[in-house]
Amino acid sequence: MIVLKFGGTSLGNPVRMQNLVELIKQNQKQIIVLSAVAGTTNKLLQITEFLYNNDLENALKEISLLRIFYHEYVNELFSDIIYKEKSLNLINEHFNYLETFTIDLFTKNEERIIIAQGELISTALFHFYLESKKMKSILLSALDFMKIDENAEPEIDFLRSNLKPILESNISENIIITQGFICRNNFGQIDNLKRGGSDYSASLIGAALLADEIQIWTDIDGMHNNDPRIVNATKPVPYLSFDEAAELAYFGAKILHPQSVLPAQKF
Repeated sequence: MIVLKFGGTSLGNPVRMQNLVELIKQNQKQIIVLSAVAGTTNKLLQITEFLYNNDLENALKEISLLRIFYHEYVNELFSDIIYKEKSLNLINEHFNYLETFTIDLFTKNEERIIIAQGELISTALFHFYLESKKMKSILLSALDFMKIDENAEPEIDFLRSNLKPILESNISENIIITQGFICRNNFGQIDNLKRGGSDYSASLIGAALLADEIQIWTDIDGMHNNDPRIVNATKPVPYLSFDEAAELAYFGAKILHPQSVLPAQKF
């Protein structure tokens, strides 16, 4: 079993999502953890700001613009008319749902629900895309097995005891897709592991299942010996200990969420 996590930039346009297929081995058991498409979470947060301020006109405008973005994304992603139609229906369901938040009182709980839509959309689209390419996959909701306690700490035992039976009931399937970042809290409400949490999700899943590998895929070829935004001609570091990777992430290496190292190291 391996865990592969793909971030928002890996899904940033339809071609990038299509290219992910080349990284998936159909004869190997794997869990694929996806972030929201790049930019989506920021746009959803903007929508929540408008809703907090009761600026319904701008909230509806941003919802409409994001709906249009995803319509264009789907039209480019799929050549198969059946899956294109299924995906457009999915997009409309999500954005019709978002529009309902302009009707009633808006609270912190509703904000978390809105933000979760990004990962729910990206994983469903990728699942449909694999199906359109005759690649069998199972789409699992992270809301069924990922949970945080009253201190916002992940419950690894809950994750293990709830994810394992789901996988055992789908033992013949090699490709399992799920969301990063999103979870439920100790009240059962939709919540999240904070920004960068998709890395953390992948690491927690890998640790819970004692996976052989946890692979964090991004558009950068690893941790470098210096900050490439400041220093020219940096080079990727071929080997790092868990402690070294955690320290580099903690002090600003953007390629890896600082908390994501600990579960892999501990378990």
